[in-house]
Amino acid sequence: MARPRLPFEFLVALRFLREGRMQTALILLGVTGGVAVIVFLSQLIAQLQSTIIDRVLGSQAHVVVRPLEEVNLRARIDAASTAVIEPRAQRLRSIDQWEAIVKLAEDQSGVVAVSPVVSGPAFALRGRASKSVALLGIEPDRYRRIVKMDTYMVRGKFQVEGTNAIIGTELAKDLGVTVGDKVFLRAAGGRDELLQVTGLFDIGNKDLNRRWVFTTMKLAQSLLDLPGGVSNIDITVTDIFEASEVAARLQAGSGMTVDSWMTTNSQLLAALRNQSVSNNLIRSFVIIIVALGISSVLVVSVVQKQKEIGILRAMGTSSNRIMGVFLLQGALVGFVGALSGVGLAWALLQIFSTIYRTGDGAPIFEPQLDTGIALSAAGIALAVGVLAALIPARRAAKMDPVQAIRA
Repeated sequence: MARPRLPFEFLVALRFLREGRMQTALILLGVTGGVAVIVFLSQLIAQLQSTIIDRVLGSQAHVVVRPLEEVNLRARIDAASTAVIEPRAQRLRSIDQWEAIVKLAEDQSGVVAVSPVVSGPAFALRGRASKSVALLGIEPDRYRRIVKMDTYMVRGKFQVEGTNAIIGTELAKDLGVTVGDKVFLRAAGGRDELLQVTGLFDIGNKDLNRRWVFTTMKLAQSLLDLPGGVSNIDITVTDIFEASEVAARLQAGSGMTVDSWMTTNSQLLAALRNQSVSNNLIRSFVIIIVALGISSVLVVSVVQKQKEIGILRAMGTSSNRIMGVFLLQGALVGFVGALSGVGLAWALLQIFSTIYRTGDGAPIFEPQLDTGIALSAAGIALAVGVLAALIPARRAAKMDPVQAIRA
């Protein structure tokens, strides 16, 4: 049984590439390096952004509903008849009809979880030690869907009831307490309660580990003199970059002050966007350089192979088939360079993941290769190879056979 023969264009393209081994090797190195840079940087920046977002948003809600700020309107009688708006003295206030707002938030598209929270300042006392803390009254089942506190617990479980409390590891060190010990909590209004520590958490932020004290909503409402009320409603959304849209809809529907993480962390958002812009610019320049490299090498190849092209044309080879030969060269270079570039990028990710570490020794990013990024870069390399070969291919196809043979 006869073996199937390769197409004419494919055979000639392979022959031309083999004859110009040095040129072929150089351009393959260029394509490999270009694809490796695109995949490596895209994967690195994507993982770094994901890590930054997890670290920043891992301990806060995506959207927060708060009461409207109260102001005093003081009239001033003068020639201009102006009025002066002054902020009222700071005090804890409850969200008006917060149960209805919780229901409104839960009905919004894109909302994953909603948790009412009672929060306010207090002092944690143990012997002579006294620390300023933030008291958080929560419903554990709701709140753990906002912040994954179960993953941060180092001792005990994230479950509060009665007069139990969960505190951070830094606060436990400052007060010299551990699970099972008692802490005296005094709110800013003068109310106090003796709490038993039933759990310790380490959220990865020393300030929060030193400040947060979790209790039941009922106990926090009593200590903060906020009977039946909540001070804010925390919300988690499916797509974090749509948080501002959810916040806008909630503000329009509730009339409350609604902030998204995109507002409170505007500098972080700007940094993430700048990273993406920088990555796209680098990718664009790399693509242009690779395209110019392929095109220049194939233009030289056309000049060097003038006689061969002229002989092929004189033997009856059509201009379309000649054009196909050089387009195939570009495609082959792009395909082989894409495969080797993805392999090189994978190796670079493995190497750099062992070099760069956080302060606690953990890797900044995992050596994972996203299939979508790899396929996208490979597709770009293949397309660039074909497009870069288009100009030299058309030049070869338009050659006059007689002039080509005489050259």
